[in-house]
Amino acid sequence: MKTILTAYKKNGFALKNHIVMAPMTRSRAINNIPNDLMATYYSQRAGAGLIITEGTSPTPEGLGYPRIPGVYADEQIDGWKKITKRVHEAGSKIFLQLMHTGRIGHIDNLPEGSVLSGASAIRAAGQIYTDTAGMQDHSEPTALTTDGIKTIIEGYVQAAKNAIGAGFDGVELHAANGYLLEQFLNPNVNNRTDGYGGSIINRARLTVEVAEQVAAAIGKEKVGIRFSPFSTLGDLQAYDEAEVHETYTHLTKAMDQFDIQYIHISSNPGIPQKTFDTIRSNFSNTIILCNGFTAETAEDQLHKGFADLVAFGRSFLATPDFVTRIEKGHLLNQVDFATLYTPGEKGYIDYPTL
Repeated sequence: MKTILTAYKKNGFALKNHIVMAPMTRSRAINNIPNDLMATYYSQRAGAGLIITEGTSPTPEGLGYPRIPGVYADEQIDGWKKITKRVHEAGSKIFLQLMHTGRIGHIDNLPEGSVLSGASAIRAAGQIYTDTAGMQDHSEPTALTTDGIKTIIEGYVQAAKNAIGAGFDGVELHAANGYLLEQFLNPNVNNRTDGYGGSIINRARLTVEVAEQVAAAIGKEKVGIRFSPFSTLGDLQAYDEAEVHETYTHLTKAMDQFDIQYIHISSNPGIPQKTFDTIRSNFSNTIILCNGFTAETAEDQLHKGFADLVAFGRSFLATPDFVTRIEKGHLLNQVDFATLYTPGEKGYIDYPTL
């Protein structure tokens, strides 16, 4: 039997297989509230040993995209309870990805009275979709004050507690793909001169403090984190290779010190082998690797010694019974890109199964 189909266990982390459903924004949470449609979507895909949900905002100010869910209000927690119940009934574990979008957003996508914020007052290039006026330029963010940063951290901690209250097995901190935590890491976006800017240690401080305090609040075994070294998503722009490498060496050592459950790497061709090596050598718990894998290439990856688990995005998006099709050797469905982020059932829960 293929390794990816066998049960996984490491340091008390037990899953029914080595397959992870990657987090994918789908924009079906009307009024930012998880709903029955989403419960069907996730339960359809519960063949995965671990499901990591779409990015979910810990606070109203982090809702940069239209129709993404939150986990800060009672009705949102109640909505998530339906989802975790159905996934658990299928024998899978589910972690909630906490994603504060920071400067990647538009004021029209935020609740009334909310302010788009970021590490610094540097607008991201490019545009973002809004339900009010279609594609618009990213709004200019307001630089967070030190008190504002403290409030952000408190928001993550409370959101993590809310997630556990909603029945999740844990949370994944989204420190990748150009969102708030990674915005602080990147010197092209973070021009602060206080304790959260300047040096590598200072720029990493927010991510480290969020991880430490969330782990203290809900338990280290219930915390994962996602990194995307050398990524330029979200108008981050590349910076010195040695500095990037040292940033993720520092972060990995901190995560190992906190003994969190896993690190999830969003891979890209720009990551040098030495950075993969430093992450693996400095982290003793589970590592998940994601981006562009097939069942065959994932199987190969598991034997190379870096990744313990492999995450799949588009494969699960279009093929709810992805795991069954691996077992039986069947072809996968094709993705309907036109319905990735549209509201409703089409391109969401209507993909055919065997």
